[in-house]
Amino acid sequence: MARGPQRDRGRDREERDSEFTDKLVHINRVAKVVKGGKRFGFAALVVVGDLKGRVGYGHGKAREVPEAIRKATEGAKRNLLRVPLRDARTLHHDSVGRHGSGKVVLRAAPAGTGIIAGGAMRAVFEMVGVHDVVAKSMGSTNPYNVVRATFDALKAQENPRAVAARRNKKVSDIVSRRRDGSAAADAGADA
Repeated sequence: MARGPQRDRGRDREERDSEFTDKLVHINRVAKVVKGGKRFGFAALVVVGDLKGRVGYGHGKAREVPEAIRKATEGAKRNLLRVPLRDARTLHHDSVGRHGSGKVVLRAAPAGTGIIAGGAMRAVFEMVGVHDVVAKSMGSTNPYNVVRATFDALKAQENPRAVAARRNKKVSDIVSRRRDGSAAADAGADA
């Protein structure tokens, strides 16, 4: 009887793993000099996502490339972040993220814009399922720092429902202000 539940757990894990797609962002070859010559190792940075708002990144090191990628993928699946999306295609609002000397600016974009972002950030947006976004990376070009800064910016994304609950307002008040641009007009009047 113990085998049945064990098999079910394995099947559940396979189903959970099959819903995620992964993307290799960066692979680094490192060498350790020893008495007999050099020993090579590999470090991999992988981003995984379900293309519906869940995304994670992981880092793995091993002597062979496939093993490093496998370790990174497992690490990414353990650190998943849920990102609220507007109309399942873009972000709800603009945000800024930092990590070390890396800084990224993410901006929501109208339909048809596409993903306007560089290497490491593009991989993150593709795995989240964002179709329209404009992003700029400043400072560090190190893919590790860029990915971490992008995740920092994505953590700041909030759903209009959560904002409305926090401010004791209706969701329609917040969303309508965003659509008709009266928020920008109010800001201009305050200045």
